Parts: sequence; C-alpha cells; structure tokens
Amino acid sequence: MKHIDIADIIRSQEYVDQTITVCGWVRTSRNSKSVAFVEVNDGTSLKNIQVVVEKGDGEYKEPRVGMSIKVTGKAVAGRNNTIEINAVPQDIEILGDCPTDYPLQKKGHSLEFLRSIPHLRGRSNTFNAVWRVRSVLAEAIHKYFQSHNFVYINTPLITGSDCEGAGEMFQVTTIGYSNDYKNEAEYYENDFFGKRAGLSVSGQLEGEVAAMAMGKIYTFGPSFRAENSNTPKHLAEFWHVEPEIAFAELDDVITTAEDMLKHVIRELLDTCPDEMQFFDAHFEKGLIARLEELISHDFGRVTYTEAIKLLKESGEEFVYPVDWGCDLQTEHERYLSEKVFKKAVFVTDYPKKIKSFYMKQNPDGKTVAAVDLLVPGVGEIIGGSEREADYNKLIAAMEERKMNLELYSDYLDLRKFGSVPHGGFGLGFERLIMYTTGMANIRDVILYPRTVGSIR
Repeated sequence: MKHIDIADIIRSQEYVDQTITVCGWVRTSRNSKSVAFVEVNDGTSLKNIQVVVEKGDGEYKEPRVGMSIKVTGKAVAGRNNTIEINAVPQDIEILGDCPTDYPLQKKGHSLEFLRSIPHLRGRSNTFNAVWRVRSVLAEAIHKYFQSHNFVYINTPLITGSDCEGAGEMFQVTTIGYSNDYKNEAEYYENDFFGKRAGLSVSGQLEGEVAAMAMGKIYTFGPSFRAENSNTPKHLAEFWHVEPEIAFAELDDVITTAEDMLKHVIRELLDTCPDEMQFFDAHFEKGLIARLEELISHDFGRVTYTEAIKLLKESGEEFVYPVDWGCDLQTEHERYLSEKVFKKAVFVTDYPKKIKSFYMKQNPDGKTVAAVDLLVPGVGEIIGGSEREADYNKLIAAMEERKMNLELYSDYLDLRKFGSVPHGGFGLGFERLIMYTTGMANIRDVILYPRTVGSIR
C-alpha cells in the first residue's frame, strides 16, 4: 500500500503543497458543520498529523477513535512549523473499523489499566514513546560494540548448566509431569536431551568461550530467571547485554562499561528529542538534565569496604542494617550515588561469599574483582567482574559451593588451554530503559512482561 510515513512528513517541509497519502489509526476526531479535524498516527512518530476535512456537500462519515484509515490530500503548512493535510470526505478510506467499546477512547488511562491491554497499549503516547526509545537504545548498543571491534555472538537459550550457580532456572522438558519413572535420573535419561536442561539465566559462560577465540564479543538477547520476585524491577524474561573481553583486567571492564553507557545515552538524547521531552514532562521532571549531568562527568569509584564505612558513618537509619559482608540493597546503592558521590559510581572488590563463583579472587583471600555501577535514582544498573583465569582457584571456588563440575567441563577447559586475563559485565536492558525514560515499573518497558503468576 503506497503511502508516506508520518515521521518523514513531520521532519521535512519538502512535502508542502504536494498531494500525499498517509495511513494510520485515528487518535482524535472533531466534527463541525463545515469542517472536521482528524488526528492520525501511524506509529513512526510520537506526533500525530492533523487532517483537515472540508466537508462541502459530500457525505461525511466521521472516523471513530481507533479506526485505521488511509487519507490522500494536499500537505499544507500549519501553525508552529507543523504540516497538515487538507482533504475531502471521498479522500478518506476506512481500512479497519473500530467499535465504540475501544478501550483507548479517552486520554489519561493509568499504567495499571494499560498493562491489562498489552496488545493495545502501544497506541498510547506513553508506549509509542517507550517502544521507540527501546529501539534506539538497542541500535546504539550494537553500534557502540560494532565500532569497537566486538563480535556479536548469539549464545544458547537452552543450557545444561546454571551460570549463576543459584538454581533459579526454568526447566525445559518434553515429558512434563509423569509417574512413569523410578527416579530423577531415569526421568532425565528419557527426556529430549537425555539430561536436565533449562532456560539460560545468562549468556556469560558461552560468551567467555567465544571471547577466548574472538578476543572481544558481546551478546544481546533474552535471559530467564525463575525468581519468585514481584517487584517493579524484576522480570522472569528480560533482555541482557553482556560483553566479554579477553586480555582485560577489572579496570578495562570498568572503562568499557562507562564509555558504552555514555555513548548510548548521548545517542538517545540526540535521536529522540520529542520522546525525551515527553518523558521529562509527564514522568520525571528534570530527566533530560539528569541524563546530561550523568554523561558530562567521570563516574566515581569506591571499594565495597570503603562504601560500607561511608554507609555506617552516614547517620542514616536504613531499613536493612549495614555491615561488612552484607549485600548492598537499593537504599544503600542510591544513598551512595545520590548523597555521597552525587553521580554514577563504580563499587569494586566485593566479599567473595556474596558474589558468583567465576569472579577473580583478590590477593586478600576475602574479596573478588567484582564491580557494580550505581546510578542516581535507580541503584545498580551494571554488574561485572574480572573472571577467574586460574584453573585451580576456579575449581576450589566451585567445590566450595558444591557445584557439579561435570556440567562445566567446557568452561573449565578454557582455563587449561591458553587461559588469559579476561572480564565482562551484564546490563539489564529493561533497567536501562527505565533509567533513561523515568518509567518506574519494569513491566512498562517491555512488550509482554513475564512475571511470577502472570503470563498471557
């Protein structure tokens, strides 16, 4: 169907005085005696285009909100450098009817209500803007890594090992519930893979395999966590950005994380001014200024031990008590980034008991070369580490956690055959979108949120 994207018309004056065709959904419709006004949006732009209908003597059937239509008319200059389309009734073709019980008849619906209609909420201004920001951020991430010699790798979604060693995996099976087997071992022997399998919680382990051949790689795909967590920051299915860098130590990981984050935020601010102004006006006052401030300074840096000392000496009454060895909670992370450093800050060298088995053990025997990036308003947004490259130390860490070494034979082999210092980090893509839009609930930055007890 030949037509012009509304985004292209809005961006250029070249269509003025030309006869053009647009397609889209009716956002508003006003009717008077001699003229009617119909606002149309095709999803390519946050802004609508207004169709001015000169009714004349022709029969005019007013399009209802939600209908899809095709309009052919003359593009004319409107107020404030806008472009409108002048048309007559016979220039409007209804492509798809819409009954009067269309859920988005009026403006001002709550986000909770819109979550109940995920198949339609993309037609609201809020989600029109969210989906576009998501697309631009994804492109910016790919552009950054591709321009820095990283190779894009697709890691498996079905795996026989648990990257985090925590066991919070969705099981993958073709058998399902059954009483036909004597024990668990017999059950899995008869399953599709002949052994226990689950959905990947992270592509990191396989990413390290690729990095040991390609030098620098990144993954960008879905991860799955079977956590019984129903908070505004957790999903059972989310998108994960995970670079792995060979011949790199913790400082190199930190440098890449800061550079990448600044790049993608700059790209977003430059590419989506309308969307960012919308979020600034309706969801977080001062959002654009906050992001500009974030990328205009070098990020701070503090060790976990120093951070605990700062928190204990703060005089604040935290809900979760602070002591060396505790895992930092969001309230601690936000205090450090918002009150102490007043900017993004990297926290390094966490206690090894609260971090994953694969992190490089520091000489003190108590901490590992881990890093979390804390940002004002959110808390942690990136987590990473230098990986343990020493075969014997990695074996010891895994045995201490009583892990099944047979499930990690490929991973262990990397430490036997030409091991190198290497590291990487993980960025939760939805949390980045939340941070850059001011959206408070992670369910509102993904098309179909998957959470405990909820799927459709």
